[in-house]
Amino acid sequence: MRNEEQLLSDYRRDGVVCLRSFLSPAKVQEIRDEIDRYVRDDLPTRPEDACTREADGQTVRNLWRLERYDDYFRQMAQDETLLEVVALLLGGEPVLLGVETFSKPARVGSGVPWHQDNAYFCQSPPDVLTLWIAIDAVTAENGPVRFIQGSHQLGMLPTVMSGVRGNSIGLAEPPSTEMGKEVPAILAPGDATIHHCQTVHASSPNNTDSSRLALLFVYRAATTETDPTLKSTYAEAVAVTPPA
Repeated sequence: MRNEEQLLSDYRRDGVVCLRSFLSPAKVQEIRDEIDRYVRDDLPTRPEDACTREADGQTVRNLWRLERYDDYFRQMAQDETLLEVVALLLGGEPVLLGVETFSKPARVGSGVPWHQDNAYFCQSPPDVLTLWIAIDAVTAENGPVRFIQGSHQLGMLPTVMSGVRGNSIGLAEPPSTEMGKEVPAILAPGDATIHHCQTVHASSPNNTDSSRLALLFVYRAATTETDPTLKSTYAEAVAVTPPA
């Protein structure tokens, strides 16, 4: 990992940083095995909103609230090495908001509209970040996340209901070239990105034969509070397109 000063500088400038080989191949396999076990053994007993499925109604797109439903991921979220880098970028004590997966299954993985995460997290000040860990290889073809560098500095942008299950709020207008450079996150298994909750990003559907599975940890600074206006807008979107 790059030195802490450079990492913090890059994060503040770009709103997103990449950490190569953040997890070992053995840890990635362990995570994959636990996700497979959870989906097979535990998910059938969890509430309906514990996951979002693809349009086929069967294939899992997202697993939600794993910190609540799975001891393995709850403990991983408290790992000291993980918390050290999160605390550095948040500038204070991190508080876990959630652990989830984002899968783009081969051939059926759906796209994600341009959005800012704080439309979902609804925190003020916007001191929230997502640690996004590649479990599968992320290629240019299988739906990499595309970030607009520096867009976190623009504040919260106008939104509309997207109608997309799992991503119910999107930007009212796609990002312009003036917003910043669009950068796709091409990752090997075990690589990670960390992005600010106001960084504009999106991803395309996965039409390839290769799945694109990721594990996500979301943290806020202990000093943030829920913004009632953002929360109200989010609640309206979820009511139209549940579960998230």
